[in-house]
Amino acid sequence: MLSQLLSRENGVSLLARRKSEAFLFESTSQFQARCAPERNWLVHVGVLAGFRQCQKNQNLCGVCHSFSYELDMKLQIDNFDGRGPTDYRSAIDASRAPKVVRRLNKPDELQLSLIADRPDFIVPGNGARITLGRSNGEDVFTGYLTQAPAFEYLGWGERGPVYRYNLVAQGDEVLLDRKQIPNSPPFVDRSAGDALRQLTEDLLPGIFDTTAVQDVDTIAHYAPSPQKKWSEHAAEIALRARAVYRALNGALSFAPVGASVYALNETDASFSPESLTLQPADGLVNDLTVFGVIEPQAYVKDYFVGDNLSLKFYLSQIPFTRRNRTLVDEEYAGTSLDPTRWGVDDPLGVVSVNGGKLQVAGGTGIDGQTTVAFAEKIELGGALVLQHGNVTFTGQSDGILGGFYPAIVSLAGCLAGFRILPNAGQPEIQAVVNGTLSGTAMLTSPGHIYALTTRIYSAEVFRRQQTFHSASHPAGNGYGGALASADVRIVLEVHDVDPTNPATAVAPSTVLYDSLIAGAPGFCSYVLVNAANLNCSIAFTRILQAVDAEVRSALPNGSYRTRLVGSLSDGAECKILSSPALEFFPKYAPASGEFIEVRYRGFGRAVARVNNRQSIFQQMHGTDDGVRAAVRDVHAPSPRTAADCENAALALMDDAAPILWSGEYATWSDFLPGNASDVFPGDRLDVNVPSRSSPFEAIVSEVQIVLQDLADDHSMYKIMFEDNRADALAFAFQQSSAAPPVNLTVMAVAEVGSKFLPALKSAEVTAVTSTTITIDAGTAPPSGGGIEVRWSDAGWAPGNDRNLVGRFSTQNFTVPRLDRTQSYYLRQYDNSAAPKYSRYTTALHVDYPL
Repeated sequence: MLSQLLSRENGVSLLARRKSEAFLFESTSQFQARCAPERNWLVHVGVLAGFRQCQKNQNLCGVCHSFSYELDMKLQIDNFDGRGPTDYRSAIDASRAPKVVRRLNKPDELQLSLIADRPDFIVPGNGARITLGRSNGEDVFTGYLTQAPAFEYLGWGERGPVYRYNLVAQGDEVLLDRKQIPNSPPFVDRSAGDALRQLTEDLLPGIFDTTAVQDVDTIAHYAPSPQKKWSEHAAEIALRARAVYRALNGALSFAPVGASVYALNETDASFSPESLTLQPADGLVNDLTVFGVIEPQAYVKDYFVGDNLSLKFYLSQIPFTRRNRTLVDEEYAGTSLDPTRWGVDDPLGVVSVNGGKLQVAGGTGIDGQTTVAFAEKIELGGALVLQHGNVTFTGQSDGILGGFYPAIVSLAGCLAGFRILPNAGQPEIQAVVNGTLSGTAMLTSPGHIYALTTRIYSAEVFRRQQTFHSASHPAGNGYGGALASADVRIVLEVHDVDPTNPATAVAPSTVLYDSLIAGAPGFCSYVLVNAANLNCSIAFTRILQAVDAEVRSALPNGSYRTRLVGSLSDGAECKILSSPALEFFPKYAPASGEFIEVRYRGFGRAVARVNNRQSIFQQMHGTDDGVRAAVRDVHAPSPRTAADCENAALALMDDAAPILWSGEYATWSDFLPGNASDVFPGDRLDVNVPSRSSPFEAIVSEVQIVLQDLADDHSMYKIMFEDNRADALAFAFQQSSAAPPVNLTVMAVAEVGSKFLPALKSAEVTAVTSTTITIDAGTAPPSGGGIEVRWSDAGWAPGNDRNLVGRFSTQNFTVPRLDRTQSYYLRQYDNSAAPKYSRYTTALHVDYPL
């Protein structure tokens, strides 16, 4: 119908020429709705090539009269040449109406063409700022030219050649996209909005107004890559929280999708049925297999015995974390701390950076007031090594170095750290655990260097589940997000180096504390310096994600102690090779008869299969068994465990439906749904068109605005939307050739979260003879159930005896030993009709001489 309403003379729109004299209506129904009902709509039609207009000078209806005085649009361009923003509206090529394209979680785009209309016309250059908005202050587009204008020759005019200048501009986030993402630590256990604010402030501090950025939901872990632009990170953060971001006029907003709601109802007088296009699609899935990333699986314990000669011992599996990875390497270069890594509270100005060291000279005398804290939380999962640095004391000191705090930064709230205490001579160092001093204090010596290191070992690598969203489980109410409980081993060690004695550089570290903290918190603030009154310098700080292998040993009839893994120069005793193998340094060779235990996690692909049995039953008819199966390899949010895969399946099946709608609606700006003044991607559109059997909730995915009449602010909107239940609002998928395991457990929707028993994390070998091995399962078997032991990690079922060692109803039991090297695989099971088993196996591997 639009083609019937437009007429052109010499390539110039009559609408642009007549401006307030005429206004196009998308449909007869819209025109009749807005004009006086007592007037026949034909009275309003002028004689100019099909334009519908009110009579200009007499008997105007009130609505049509208002159209003649609509707010006008303004186009201002600042070329940053000292002239400031300049009005370019008169230079707009009337034959090519400006077009604004808005896409969900992508930068806005403006396309327009200019023709020089005055002698002092300046061709906008790359980087010029463009503002297109209404005279009442509402902005339709703000952004920057991202490339030089394209010149299009039109002919020769009075002043010489005439060109059309075709411009393309992108939204305000282009300022952020031009900056390189800093090599900062991953965001850990932060809200999505907080992560977006931080990312924005790291690039352009104080430039964007972020007051409209909502927290939305918690993200367990997100690592911003310097290889991606800010807008790409913003889109992925928004996807993980089922949210939408927007950058307009120097302000950044972030909110759940659907926060603004408009109705598109066919009973509305301004509704245009011919402008609505709807497309149904089959979205029903009731049997879904979800793949995630590589996850930690089996709980492995390898047992060896020393002979005073052997240095290398081969592991039975490859650990989940196969190599050390440096998360932070701070050398304190420059004259200040990097704000993307450190936050400083320093009321007296006693903290400084100079000479390649962090210098601390005093404090307020009050615990928790003078601090240097890491910007992100530390997840107490897997294996972590925190080298707080080589510390040199320059005077009496009082405070905590390398402290972990679950909540308030204070001595009483310190989970673990190095307490520095004043002494009559030099300061002394002592472990503080759960706010209490522990173990023996080490007296420092003048001029010595003290390398302080904290080692963390947890059988649970990830302490918080990922969160997955759907239309009925939006931000704040998603699936997953639960904390995983875990016992965490904390080792606090000090390496004392005397610069005048080279032998001390490879001397063993002194362990101040080595014990298991039961039910440790999942996340802590890491405060490098908590200075009541510290006088010291710190040469470096490193945070390493270590190979997740905990090595402990015990002499016959002795107690187990942690063997420090790392480099010899750091005071360590052994290292983990990629073979995989454990190798001791020669001076720390295990003694004859010394028992060695290595604990770590195996790995495999995270996968889960969930079905909706009620839906399957409803779809059954004839030879159709009702199954509607699908396989999804989820890229984001990444399912890091099988439990995450289950929760992702729940969210995806939540939104599965026989009909998922998508469509588009074209209308003039005066007739936007719900009397909206503007429409943006992420807004919710409640579509109610009973004549097409399509009442549903939709989310706007794209808006195209063609500004046909700048003088009177009349624009043509094309609004594209998709069903609120569309996967793309909360998930990104990738292609994969992975095949589900043959023995993958299939569970019903109602069984998610209760299908598996806990793994036997604490199971261990307690005695070894030449023919038998005694095992303590670590927990009593379920009533009516037991502990199933197999020679290989397969065949877990009550009717399969192929590789069965035995089933035991007691916590302690003895199994046969057939060789020098022997592996046993354990899972517990209950007395259900179809017994439930542990999800993950516990693998006990023994390599003892016969």
